[in-house]
Amino acid sequence: MPTEIRGPRPTLVTLTKARLVDGLRETTGLPQQDATSLIEGLLESMKEALEAGEMVKISGFGNFVVRTKHARRGRNPHSGEAMTLPGRRVLTFKPSRLLRDSLQKPEPS
Repeated sequence: MPTEIRGPRPTLVTLTKARLVDGLRETTGLPQQDATSLIEGLLESMKEALEAGEMVKISGFGNFVVRTKHARRGRNPHSGEAMTLPGRRVLTFKPSRLLRDSLQKPEPS
């Protein structure tokens, strides 16, 4: 069952790993265990590539890239004390033009 978030915004439905598995089963007719293994394997491969610093490019969807942020000066919001924030790696996603264009289509009423 889809996870829904209610509040002042319109209802949002979350695409979970379980929903991906169910969709794969319906589309391909694979048994539950095989569909789950396939999705788990795909996600694990993507995770390993990103951990190794590789870009994950899915044609027609977008690119996942790990970027390095350098150390920078900051301030403790509680004490106001100046400090150096350590560098870190962050994951970014850039959607493909096809995905961006498809998001601009009007929503069905």
